[in-house]
Amino acid sequence: METFVTDLRDRVVLITGASTGIGAAAALAFARAGSRLALHYNASEDAARRVAQDAESLGAPVLLTQGDLGGTDAVPRIVAETMARYGRIDVLVNNAGGMLGRRGIAEYTAAHLQQVLALNVTQVVMLVHEVVPIMRAQGRGNIINVTSIAARTGGAGGAVLYAGAKGFISTVTHGWARELAPDNIRVNAVSPGVVTTPFHERYSTPAQLEAMRASIPVGRLGTAEECAGTFLYLASDQASGYVTGQVVEVNGGQYMP
Repeated sequence: METFVTDLRDRVVLITGASTGIGAAAALAFARAGSRLALHYNASEDAARRVAQDAESLGAPVLLTQGDLGGTDAVPRIVAETMARYGRIDVLVNNAGGMLGRRGIAEYTAAHLQQVLALNVTQVVMLVHEVVPIMRAQGRGNIINVTSIAARTGGAGGAVLYAGAKGFISTVTHGWARELAPDNIRVNAVSPGVVTTPFHERYSTPAQLEAMRASIPVGRLGTAEECAGTFLYLASDQASGYVTGQVVEVNGGQYMP
């Protein structure tokens, strides 16, 4: 499949959570565009190696870097490993995240809340903290966050804390775009709807998925590959050089802001 952008060749793209789902699809899309990849994974080493092999078969150089982003030590090391391999970071895709289980209000604990925030908020903030000085020194950069339709709807069925964390990501996308525009760093976000990935295999029942499908105007769930082109669009100055501070909805019409 040919890519529709031509200015991503040799760009260094760091993607978190790249072993499965949307992160893996984005990795292969950037590989087809000729980018150099740093692909982060946590527990899914075999899947990450398969993605790396597929990307390399498309001609992309690949660095695999492992780390638990729910902790505090992985972020600086992942950035340092990427810089040691490539010497620059042109695009940061903050894709890693997770619901960590559906819980109603009666089931909340302080420990669970901290885990949700650490995985979905803290590591994103710290990756931006580590990568922005690199991009400023380069004179340009591009940050693409991954939020969720849940940030718009508030979540349902025990997903409210996850939705709130993704709402944070949508909000800081706007704020970082304003702060970083003078540095020639664009910041946008991709907001997937209901996409058939291991995320929903883990957290959503068939009945929940069918209820979601029934609310989608196009009449079906999305695929990770259908999100991938949005990442290329936002990463490309050729395609979207005047676009910053935007949250791009990819949801089959389920939510129309």
